[in-house]
Amino acid sequence: MTKPFYAEPILNSPYLPPTRHHALGDDGQPLEHPPIEGRRRSKYITPVPKARRSKSGAGRSQASLAFDAPEGGESGYNPTPIINEIRGHIESWRALPNPNDWGVTPVTQRLLQHWRHHEFSNQRPFFCQIEAVETAIWLAEVARGRKQYAHIFRHLEEANRDANPDLFRLALKLATGAGKTTVMAMLIAWQSINAARQPNSSLFSRGFLLVAPGITIKDRLRVLNPSDTDNYYRTRELVPAELMNDLGKAKIVITNYHAFQRRKAHDLNPVGERLMQGRTGQPIEKQESEGEMLARACGELLPLKNIVVINDEAHHCYRERPGTDDEAEAKGEDKEEAKKNNEAARLWISGLEALKRKVGLRAVYDLSATPFFLRGSGYEEGTLFPWVVSDFSLVDAIECGIVKLPRVPVADNAVNAETPVYRNLWDHIGKQMPKKGASKSGELDPLSIPAQLQTALISLYSHYEKEFEEWRRAGISVPPVFIVVCNNTASSKLVYEWVSGWQREREGQMQTIHHGHLGLFGNFDKNTGEPLPRMNTLLIDSQQIESGEALDSTFREMAAGEIEQFRREKQEREGAAAGNISDSELLREVMNTVGQKGRLGEQIRCVVSVSMLTEGWDANTVTHILGVRAFGTQLLCEQVIGRGLRRQSYELNPETQLFETEYADILGIPFDFATEPQAVTKKPPKPVTRVAAIRERERLSIRFPRVAGYRTELPPDRISATFNADSTLTLTPELVGPCETRLEGLVGEGHDISPDALDEMRPNSVAVHLTKRLVERYFRDGDQDPPYHLYNLIQPITRRWIRDHLKTVGGTRIGMLTYAEIADKAANLIYAGIVREASADGAPIVKAMLDPYNPRGSTNHVAFSTTKPVQWTAPDKCHVNAVVLDSDWEAELARVVESHPATIAYVKNQALGFEVPYLAGSVTRRYLPDFIVQVDDGHGTDDPLNLVVEVKGFRGLDAQLKAQTMETLWVPGVNNLRTFGRWEFAEFRDAFAIQEEWGMLMKGLADRAGGRLHV
Repeated sequence: MTKPFYAEPILNSPYLPPTRHHALGDDGQPLEHPPIEGRRRSKYITPVPKARRSKSGAGRSQASLAFDAPEGGESGYNPTPIINEIRGHIESWRALPNPNDWGVTPVTQRLLQHWRHHEFSNQRPFFCQIEAVETAIWLAEVARGRKQYAHIFRHLEEANRDANPDLFRLALKLATGAGKTTVMAMLIAWQSINAARQPNSSLFSRGFLLVAPGITIKDRLRVLNPSDTDNYYRTRELVPAELMNDLGKAKIVITNYHAFQRRKAHDLNPVGERLMQGRTGQPIEKQESEGEMLARACGELLPLKNIVVINDEAHHCYRERPGTDDEAEAKGEDKEEAKKNNEAARLWISGLEALKRKVGLRAVYDLSATPFFLRGSGYEEGTLFPWVVSDFSLVDAIECGIVKLPRVPVADNAVNAETPVYRNLWDHIGKQMPKKGASKSGELDPLSIPAQLQTALISLYSHYEKEFEEWRRAGISVPPVFIVVCNNTASSKLVYEWVSGWQREREGQMQTIHHGHLGLFGNFDKNTGEPLPRMNTLLIDSQQIESGEALDSTFREMAAGEIEQFRREKQEREGAAAGNISDSELLREVMNTVGQKGRLGEQIRCVVSVSMLTEGWDANTVTHILGVRAFGTQLLCEQVIGRGLRRQSYELNPETQLFETEYADILGIPFDFATEPQAVTKKPPKPVTRVAAIRERERLSIRFPRVAGYRTELPPDRISATFNADSTLTLTPELVGPCETRLEGLVGEGHDISPDALDEMRPNSVAVHLTKRLVERYFRDGDQDPPYHLYNLIQPITRRWIRDHLKTVGGTRIGMLTYAEIADKAANLIYAGIVREASADGAPIVKAMLDPYNPRGSTNHVAFSTTKPVQWTAPDKCHVNAVVLDSDWEAELARVVESHPATIAYVKNQALGFEVPYLAGSVTRRYLPDFIVQVDDGHGTDDPLNLVVEVKGFRGLDAQLKAQTMETLWVPGVNNLRTFGRWEFAEFRDAFAIQEEWGMLMKGLADRAGGRLHV
């Protein structure tokens, strides 16, 4: 019987908190048990399927992972209890319905509401991305300084004191493929916009240093710069349009940790050095000073104070544990790996420490899928960083469908093998592979690679062929990708040549000796032996490319064919300028664009790499991985397999609203989650359309107000109220919670609890609280101080309402009116009575209150990408090139509007930033109307009427509230400002009558102006 984990691996929506998880045993194995309700607690789980044939102690076991060591034990602090506790606090905090109760700044409120509820044109942020940022926000703005959370900060301070004595770091753990770059963008937006609006705040900064472990990731992170054309803030709609100006004040420097290396101050030879010393003989500085290094690495950040550091792939940044020398104790390859790890980590963290001494650090955020200590750190390899505060594990990501599901072999027919051979291929071939790099191994024969390796390559390739054909039949324009990860350049060259073919010099000329053993990966024509015009297999040395330095001469010779071929391709695409690109830049460009249509790496099918390609390599077309190297720990396995986990398609199944399962097939890497084969339907990705304002159509630009709220001008001399049946509020247990609860233990006497403490609150005390709430919420003018002088006029009204229109049932108390949510409901009812009385004497004047920082918006800044269907717009009717179609109704309205002669210009409200605040109960929400249409209603094109148009089928209570807000508050409020022209609102509720009703509306407008529009 297939276990539930294999039959239905995806349980949860990627956009909502996980509500179910698979049952796993203590050893991480899936159990024959239905999914468990609730979210899995944070605990390092790697459900690696056991080999069906194995012997105790057979082979080389992986180093243990002591992630649950007791505090104070050998592995240091155990952060999982803190992670789970913080997660619980944030769940309660997130559930608060009223933003005013969140304890955060207005900017943070706006961003959280946007990330949680905005209707994104393309892929919206995953829940795990929002949760990671929520954790940083909660710790900085909500929990800090509160006694009940002091133990959390004490844990983090002690953990950092032991491992990072000069820094205070917070780590956010997200599985590979979960979108750490998006999280970085959200962190930057939160910090920088708050800093722009509160420049003297000690919590926020507008300066950011982003540190990556290599050039490839650094190149990928450029989308975090607001000035980049493809920046995530605009293209992924991560920042509301009205906040983009404040975001533009951020200063962001993106670098790799290699920049912290202090360089030579000069390139003089000994003679030149003596000459520069002159008569004094004073030695000249041979290295940059710390300040010079920082000026080069951090540039424009140095004039700022207390900047924010974001470490990408932060497990490369740590300080070795004092009093240990793991590097000296290691041997062979382990010693070399420990040495490299420590040199890189020491350089990285030393650079951050120097920066703190120079300008101070506001915060250090670590992002990594594997925030664990590496070999040689002095900590047990794989120990979780004790300053991790948020965890969304690989198992969680699989159950949400965010990543592919990796599979490895668990059985084979090798009778004498104690475990499946391809489970850990290196155990069987390691001694036969080159021990040194290509520069020291001489010319090797590709045909001499071990038989087990050849069979592994052919076996995995055979499955790749089927996958390749399925992709082709499904109409996917790029091929699936097969990657091989090797231990050194000699091994990678052997595998590369065996796979793709090779040439050797014979009698002064290069001759093709073999066109390659794997047909789809061949780089040579099978008939002529000549190199193909576009290669299928790429050879990469990740470590050399990541350093950013020039390629080693030996590797340059090895990759000369690829370099020259891609240089020619780049010249054909981009012109002669491509000839000036260095070899490493060129290969990096190819690697970065594997699987991306229209780019250099578009048609690459196989990548043979030294090291692990690159952490952060974001190719989403990898389907097969072969490991040709040693894997000492589960950590290393996860890092390598992570290169193949990014999903190819992000389309939800319309029936389940879940992602479809995708798989990555693995050989040679002893790590997996699933082994039972499952049929997968291949779906081509939807085409992506770029929607943007067209510069040549700027005359059609539409300007609109950004309304933050509304103010009703009441008679200043007297305030009174008229209440009716709708003014009554009944407090019930359903509204405020149970008021009588029975508690019993296993033995002994039980007892009842109820909110008796509220009995002490008298009606007058409640009236004082409620009146103050009314004054602050409804009578305040913008950012001005509340007009408390009105208190004596309003309090009698409040007392009358409490006496006549408040009912308490089911044990509820009058004191519950002091609850923020209930107080808002009551204040809303009382204020409605006050406005009702004023309206009876003469209509009160409504005025819209504009956003004080960004009072206006326009179509000029529309720019985003979407996979939704679009309808191209007429060049003389719309500033934006296309209308994104969420329904056929919208397509019909766009067609009718474009064809009518009264239309001056129109735009679909998509990524426009046009929002209408309205009140739903006690919570302020934002409504996004469908269209803005400028029409000539008889006043001429110099005085157009701006129509806000909604196309609506079913009209529920929420739609009714939106329409009432438009008609009674927004439209009169904006028109009374007299600075944005004339505005009206119209709804269309019959898709088959839009053309007829639009014509009637235009005909009616030709005879009148203003007033409510009836359609």
